[in-house]
Parts: sequence; C-alpha cells; structure tokens
Amino acid sequence: MEFRQHQLANGLTILAECNPEAYFGAYGIFVRAGSRDETSEVSGVSHFLEHMVFKGTPKRSAEQVNLDLDLLGSSSNARTGEESTIYHAAVLPEFQTDVVELLTDLMRPALRLEDFETEKKVIIEEIMMYQDQPPYGGQEQLMLEYFGDHPLGQSVLGSVESVGNLTPERMRAYFQQRYSPGNMALIAAGKIDFPRLVSDAERFCGDWVPYPVSRKVTRAVPHSGFSTLHKPSSSLQYVLQLTPGPATEDEDRFAMRILGTILGDDSGSRIFWKMLDSGLAESAAVISNEYLGSGLVMSYFCCEPSKAQENLHLLTEIHQDAVAGVTARELELAKQKIVSHILLASERTEARMFSVGGQWLNDQAFKSPAEIADQYSRITLDEVNAVARKYPLTGGRTISIGPRTDLQLA
Repeated sequence: MEFRQHQLANGLTILAECNPEAYFGAYGIFVRAGSRDETSEVSGVSHFLEHMVFKGTPKRSAEQVNLDLDLLGSSSNARTGEESTIYHAAVLPEFQTDVVELLTDLMRPALRLEDFETEKKVIIEEIMMYQDQPPYGGQEQLMLEYFGDHPLGQSVLGSVESVGNLTPERMRAYFQQRYSPGNMALIAAGKIDFPRLVSDAERFCGDWVPYPVSRKVTRAVPHSGFSTLHKPSSSLQYVLQLTPGPATEDEDRFAMRILGTILGDDSGSRIFWKMLDSGLAESAAVISNEYLGSGLVMSYFCCEPSKAQENLHLLTEIHQDAVAGVTARELELAKQKIVSHILLASERTEARMFSVGGQWLNDQAFKSPAEIADQYSRITLDEVNAVARKYPLTGGRTISIGPRTDLQLA
C-alpha cells in the first residue's frame, strides 16, 4: 500500500491509501462540520444539511442522485457527528471518475425551498421516533447534562423546536461557512488511480471558492450528578454514565482504549464476567470517546428493572477496582484483541478510507494499520494503570432511564 496526498490551490485536501491488489475503491468527502460547530439557534443544521445534499444539485434531481448511485453499483451512505459530516461510496475501479464527479457535485447542493420544507418534516419525525426508542433520548440528555453549555453538549439531531425554526437562509449561511474547500477533504482507499483522482478533483472542485473557517476548541468542564428519565412503558432499565477521558490530541487515549477493553469489552472483560456472563445484564460496556479538546468515557448497562440496583453497585465496584490497577494478563489479552481488530479491519477497503479520513479530521499524521497496531503493542502496564488513576471512572454524570425512579449510586 502507498499513501499519497495533494492539495488544490483552493485548499481542498486529497488523500489516498492506494492498494493495487484491492478489488474496488472507497471514496469519501469529509467535512469538518458537526453539532459542535452549531449555535443553539441552528442546532441540528449539520444533520439536516446532510439530508438536503441528497435532495439534488443544480444539475441533478433527488431521483437522479439515487439513480446515478445505483447505476454505479455503489455502496453509499452518509453520517453526521459532533465534529464531522461524511459522504461516502464504494465502487469498482472503472467508475472512479464517475463517483468522484457525483460526490463532488453533491457538495454543491441546490437547497431548494420545496425540498427543505419536505425534509424538515422527515427530520422532525426522526427526532420524535428516536425519543420513542430505547434508550429514549437518554444519551443526548446525558451529554447535555454532562457538558452543560459546552458545544459538545448539543444534540446531533437537534430538537423539534430548533429544526422547526430553521430557515433555508440560515442553512445556506451555515453551508457557506463550513463547506469551504479548505475545510473539506477527498479521501480514497483501495484500487485508486491517484493522478487521475487529483486531475478529477481539479476539474470538478478547482473552481470552489474558499472562505475563512475556524473552530473554537475549548476543554469542557464536566458536570456531575444523577438524574432519572421516567419511562414506565419500558421493559428494561438503562443506566448510562459519563466521566472525563483523554481528548483526541492526548497520547493517553491509547492506554485508555486498552483500559476500556479490559473493563467493558463484550467478551472476556470484567463487565462481561460480572454482569453479562452471569445473566444480570442484557448488555453492558465501557467505551472511550475522544473529541478535540475534551474526551469522555461512557459506561452503560441495560437489564431487567429488578436487577438494576445490583448492577449499578457492580458497575461502581468495577470502576473503583480499576484504580487499584489491572494485571499483566489482562493487558496482554486486551492488546491482542485490539491489534487483531485493527489488522482485520485493514482488510476492508471502506474501513481504510474511514481510518485515513479520521486521521485528517484530527490533524494527525498518517499511520498505516501496522504502525497503529504497533503503537498499541508498545503500551505498558504502568501506562494503563497510570491512566486508570488519572481518569477515575467514579463520579461523573449518571442517568437512569426506565420504569424505576428509585435507583441510587453507592
């Protein structure tokens, strides 16, 4: 595999991991635009804009967009998060120019008024449906309670009120602000003709006008406490906790991911043996999430309501025991899992595209799968135990969702 990179005069970045042995190519447009870039007045606009992109461009209708994706035999989708919006498609090598033309055309959407009003109703229905499904919007509520007025506390979907009040003019202003070529990257992986990729990008995107873009990154001040979201119709009780963790730019993030695997992986972890294998919980995990400037660790479980208090005590014990340290055996098993996952994922072309794009989003130098795996392999027991003490998983913010309203932390 060979890593290649180029930048157009207008600032658009082009990155590719070229593998001549691959059977197809995966392509993505990565935009540094997410819920943390929104004001409360336009909360949800990044996700709304993702929908509008597929409603058509000045040269394509929504029907034509979908037809062209089908004609290419593509596997395509899009996603919006706190820090990025990603549009991607995988096609056979002979369709490289066609898919690049299509993806880049989508990045200049028509944003027609009639489409805007129709899609607004769709998104409001999506928000309401999400609130009616387990865990009933509990994660968004917890993020808001944990982050307070920090931008990372804003919901990716927005609220019924914020989306309902959004206007096409505000969306166009946000689009111009965030979808500047210097804030975007064309990412590819697999069987890629890189010189042609650069030539196509120049042809399709070279006339995009750049605008100044900035993102204010501040470290969040986390909030602690316990809250309850009463859902009497739920057959299960859900408990979610957030505690501080390493940020994207912190080197501690590798050790914390290993600690999360030791404590809360879906097999062989401490949570697995105490809560899942014993039948006390239906699902449970500890997951490290990093953002620019701030990070967090989410712990959660869901179970029968009658077992919720016992599981909450068990989760607290697992977190308290982590401060005392993990064992060398646990460390080696966790590293083997993570390294195997990294190398197995590297066999999937789309996974490689997301890895390259993720490194660009976070301003990180490119690393191959082998280099990333080696970084985990070199983490020591002292480093993991140090991160367990530096970021204790006790305290933080907890929310309980379900029929019970009497749960208490130990």
